[in-house]
Amino acid sequence: MPMIDAYAAAGTFADKHKLAVDLASTLMRIEQVPDIPMFRKNTAAFVHDLPADSLSNVDGDSTYVRVQVLTNAGALDRDKQLQVVRQFTDIVAAAAGDPALAERTWVLLTEAPDGGWGLAGHASTNAELIAAARAQIAELSGSGK
Repeated sequence: MPMIDAYAAAGTFADKHKLAVDLASTLMRIEQVPDIPMFRKNTAAFVHDLPADSLSNVDGDSTYVRVQVLTNAGALDRDKQLQVVRQFTDIVAAAAGDPALAERTWVLLTEAPDGGWGLAGHASTNAELIAAARAQIAELSGSGK
């Protein structure tokens, strides 16, 4: 299940919760996973406020944002990678109310190896995640939801 971490100097974002929701829902849409509880409840974003003096470029500027996206291996083909970077950059700049922040936003895409992440105490493989999603879809279809 995708995890998103956004790091910026404290005060960069007025509504961190909205930013977290926007990042998580955008990633879910780009990944094109089914809109089921398994993915809705486990695609999450965390917005981290950092003291301004805890980040810097070479010139001493601390007005940067780093967004790290962790997905399962193979979740993002090249087109999806480009979409995530572009759309996350735009979302971050809009959330900060600073269009120029797009030039200072880094988006890092990281893939966990198959079986290299866990939820509810179990390190899931891609095959296990697919099977769980299919089971939930079948359950929801059978219950009329």
